[in-house]
Amino acid sequence: MTRDDIQDWLDRYIAAWRGNEAAPIEALFTEDAVYGYRPWDSDEHTMRGRDAIVASWLDEPDAADGWDAHYEPYAVDEDRAVALGWSRYAAQGDDPERTYHNAYLMRFAQDGRCAEFHEFYMLEGK
Repeated sequence: MTRDDIQDWLDRYIAAWRGNEAAPIEALFTEDAVYGYRPWDSDEHTMRGRDAIVASWLDEPDAADGWDAHYEPYAVDEDRAVALGWSRYAAQGDDPERTYHNAYLMRFAQDGRCAEFHEFYMLEGK
């Protein structure tokens, strides 16, 4: 994997998140992928298998116009990559705008789909 490959994957990740449709999400991950939303917290936040990842993404989807995000590769070493970026949610009702700073640890299969994805994030100002 190259930096360009990782950037392309991250761009498709954002598009799939915004689209809230199964097929683009499925295209990102291997059948046996592991996705840890908060891998340090508990196993309940770790999805195992592409079907579980898709179901999790679509369980409570974010409104396409309610957020923005940008991620870039930080380090790439063969099939592994680290990406950094931010996710910003617009103010809604009594909830103020929120910005999260993200770090992603990823491992990719030879076909460019992600086999392991671990997300770490921190709310800005906390």
